[in-house]
Amino acid sequence: MKGLFYVLEILLPRTCLVCGERLIAAEKDICMHCLADMPLTYFWTLAHNPMADRFNHNIQKGMEEGGFEPYAYAAALFFYSEDTRYSNIPKSIKYQGALNAGTRFAAMLGQKIASTDHFRDVDIIIPVPLHWKRKWDRGYNQAEIIARGINSVMNVHVRTDLLVRRRRTQTQTKLNIEEKAANVSGSFQAKALAIPSTVRHILLVDDVFTTGSTLHACFVALRKVFPPSVRISVATLGFVGGA
Repeated sequence: MKGLFYVLEILLPRTCLVCGERLIAAEKDICMHCLADMPLTYFWTLAHNPMADRFNHNIQKGMEEGGFEPYAYAAALFFYSEDTRYSNIPKSIKYQGALNAGTRFAAMLGQKIASTDHFRDVDIIIPVPLHWKRKWDRGYNQAEIIARGINSVMNVHVRTDLLVRRRRTQTQTKLNIEEKAANVSGSFQAKALAIPSTVRHILLVDDVFTTGSTLHACFVALRKVFPPSVRISVATLGFVGGA
C-alpha cells in the first residue's frame, strides 16, 4: 500500500491549494507554512464581531418597528480577499470539485465554533441551497459539503429539506450591494416539515460571506417557519473584510 502511495505521489503529486507547492506525506490540502499563515478571523471567540454585526444590521433593516430578533451569531474561518491566494480554497471547493478539502476545512471551522458557548447549543445545520439546475450541472452543493464537514465535529443534524431555492439567480460576483440583495430577495422558501419542538438554534452555512445578502434571504425565509425564539446564526469558510 505504501508503495502505491509513493507511485501516485510521483505520477499525481499533491499540491497546496494556496501556494501550489508540493505537499509532504503528513500534509493534506494545505502546506504547513500556508496553514500557519492563514488569516484566521477568530470571530468564533466573539459573540459580537464585524461579520455578526453586518448580518444583524441586515436583519434589523428588514424588521418592522418594534420587532424583536435574538442576536444572530456569526463566524468565518479566515478573511477572504481576491488579492490573496487563500481565495483558492473556496474556489477549488466550489468550481474544481475539491470536496475532501471542503470537508477538512469545514471540520477545522467546526472545531473552532464548537469550542465556544454561543455556538454550542446549535440544534440544526442548514446549508444555503443551490437551484436544482445549478446543482445538477455542478454535481454537488458546496455549502452542503461545508455543512457536513462542520457536522463531522459538532454531530448536529444537517437538514437539506427545510430550505429550497425557488428560482435560479444570476451569480453575485459582479453585482453591487443593492443588486446582490435584489438578486436573491424572495428566492428561497422554507418548508414547514416535521421539526422537533426542542429546536432553539439554527446554523446557516455557506462558503463565503460578502455582503450577507444571500444568507439574509435564507434567514427571511426560515423566519416564516421558525419563531423569533429560535436563534438563526451563520457560519462560512471565508469572510470578505479587512484583517
